[in-house]
Amino acid sequence: MQRILPRGEIESLDHTTIPRLRQPVRASVFADRAARLRQLAPNHPLSTYLLLMADLADGQGKALKHSHMPGPGSERIDLAQAHGMPPLQATGWERDPGWRDLLAGLLEHMSGLTNLPPQALEIAQALKQRLNDDPAAIEAQADALLAEREEDVDAATAPFIMAALQVYWTGLAADFQESALPVVTPHGVCPLCGSLPVASIVHVGGQADACRYLCCSLCSAEWHLVRVTCSHCENTKQIAYHAIEGGPEGIKAESCDHCHTYRKIFYQEKVLGVDAIADDLASLTLDMLMGDAGYSRASGNPLLWQHAQVES
Repeated sequence: MQRILPRGEIESLDHTTIPRLRQPVRASVFADRAARLRQLAPNHPLSTYLLLMADLADGQGKALKHSHMPGPGSERIDLAQAHGMPPLQATGWERDPGWRDLLAGLLEHMSGLTNLPPQALEIAQALKQRLNDDPAAIEAQADALLAEREEDVDAATAPFIMAALQVYWTGLAADFQESALPVVTPHGVCPLCGSLPVASIVHVGGQADACRYLCCSLCSAEWHLVRVTCSHCENTKQIAYHAIEGGPEGIKAESCDHCHTYRKIFYQEKVLGVDAIADDLASLTLDMLMGDAGYSRASGNPLLWQHAQVES
């Protein structure tokens, strides 16, 4: 049985022995997510959407096998190290046009599914046509997604475009040499791509045992953050944990009364196959309860945008 460390003992740990970064594994990151989504789908109110995202994750896994985009040059790495900034920063990265080929492949994959809901098929086909006719509009939509400008995001097409961007940056993150990472990067964002975390996971086993890692919404990397610390503002004194009485084990909302935000935290000791993006999608009831309690979500799920239409 795993022992739960009290606050003082957590803070006194030798954090130099804890891996700072967990890079995505090309062969399994999206396959694991697809499997978890399918595990969560039965009897779930959002079953149709979870299965749709599982099919999309299948396509992401296939695309990632063949995605080898140019990484950062030495000049960009030197600049990131000099200023303590993420070397693959999404909002300042000049994307290789090949990412649109990834999107085209994902749309082809989805359109070829025999069980795809009619509405999703219509969206995929329309997006594919727009990709051919107006690639500049697709680039603009990608910019809005990466900058999280919700007012400029088309919620219906966002999951497909975001899925292609995830493949692009996950490939970059998987290939990046950790030794080139700046020693210090800004709090609260991915040290590789600068994106916000979707949630955090407390791992079991190995050097990361009992350690909490924030999970990037874009490049699938994870980075260590001491537990009982607000992932948004770094406060350590007004942290509380909330769970649904009688709800699924292994999930809580970590709230901060200093900044009045929250993010979910998942515990591998309760659910070994937990995936931050998949399990976050499947736990929207907890989001509603946290909203009712007066807390704002610190960042969203990359596969579900405001006003998105989902089937149940």
